[in-house]
Amino acid sequence: MASHGRRFALSKLRRATRNSLVEQFAPVLGGIWIRWLQIPSETTDLRERLVNLIPEKQQKLKEIKQKYGSVSLGDTTVNMAIGGMRGIKGMLWETSLLDAEEVPTKDQVSALSKDLRSRAKIPGYVFDVLNSLPKSAHPMTQLTTGVMALQTESEFQEAYKKGVPKTKYWEYTYEDSLNLIARLPELAAFIYRRVYRGGELVSRASDLDYGANFAHMLGFTDPQMHELFRLYLTIHSDHEGGNVSAHTVRVVGSALSDPYLSFAAGMNGLAGPLHGLANQEVLRWIHEVVKEIGTHVTTEQLKDYVWKTLKSGKVVPGYGHAVLRKTDPRYICQREFALKHLPNDPLFQLVSKLYEVVPPILLETGKVKNPWPNVDAHSGVLLQYFGLTEANYFTVLFGVSRAMGVLSQLIWDRALGLPIERPKSVTTAWIEDYAQKKLAGN
Repeated sequence: MASHGRRFALSKLRRATRNSLVEQFAPVLGGIWIRWLQIPSETTDLRERLVNLIPEKQQKLKEIKQKYGSVSLGDTTVNMAIGGMRGIKGMLWETSLLDAEEVPTKDQVSALSKDLRSRAKIPGYVFDVLNSLPKSAHPMTQLTTGVMALQTESEFQEAYKKGVPKTKYWEYTYEDSLNLIARLPELAAFIYRRVYRGGELVSRASDLDYGANFAHMLGFTDPQMHELFRLYLTIHSDHEGGNVSAHTVRVVGSALSDPYLSFAAGMNGLAGPLHGLANQEVLRWIHEVVKEIGTHVTTEQLKDYVWKTLKSGKVVPGYGHAVLRKTDPRYICQREFALKHLPNDPLFQLVSKLYEVVPPILLETGKVKNPWPNVDAHSGVLLQYFGLTEANYFTVLFGVSRAMGVLSQLIWDRALGLPIERPKSVTTAWIEDYAQKKLAGN
């Protein structure tokens, strides 16, 4: 992300903390819409807008393929191939481009909000499926199980069986995606109340927006917690297509698996400790700091503890990022939220002090390209402050948010007719042989 892109992102994310429907649904409309919004439109019907936009963008993609199809996007090195494919440019992912100016109008967002409310009802059998699981099942296991149970509602699956033409795939993908996005908060809230609150449910509130309603169904009535949920859902909604959850949704969807199947697969990736569980790791480490040296610590005490962590062969969780080389703007907007609402909280003050202490130490090691905090360095502390203390559930929140970005892109995948993913794999023997010949000039 270029420096101006980061400024635009930060500006947009700051707006997301305001109590506004426009900001609440910017990620949904932005993911599907804003990237392509070249001409102002007064329509409040998102599907109608897509009907008008798709032919133009299909033609644009065709022109790009014809004019630039043979242009190289960069070299691929051995380190890239065996290092998790980091840095390889091999994916079209339109929804992550941030635009500082083109945002939906309040009427457009209100229309989408109304549409989502009309889609939010979950069939009773889904809850029966979840109730058949032990309450000890991890919340992410229950989330993916619930999504798979909802898959029987897939309109794409039924349309495909009936032989719908490829040009119509996006329409049924759209319906599935909007239905799933609409139903996820209640599904996630059911899991939370079942596991942590004795099964006593809280009904949807017709006067609350998407984020606030989610918090409400979990059982939180504090308006500041509602504001935090708006912020949290916004900043976790999309983050380019190369991360595990987003790429998994893409690759599974490329086989024409419907949005329910694709999203469930992505959530299984999100459940991995190296991806969606990162904020839990941060919170666990912070509690270890408090247990050993307390909350009111000096800078020198904290430096000693960070060095102790590093010298034991561990990392400082919440610092560094695979792509960004500056402080994550999603961290900054959470910090601004905390400065506004909980400036005297001991854990927030500890997080702030870590922000001062950790980056210079990581730079001093000479082993870290990006020593700055990422989005996970802050979110757990905020959630805990307002009473959401069940760390195992944090990834479910992440998953509900991530649906907005990945399913928006999945709609565009089908609208643009993108093919099934099939990268070329090689063996270590092939790499060695190829590299030797290359170095020898053959």
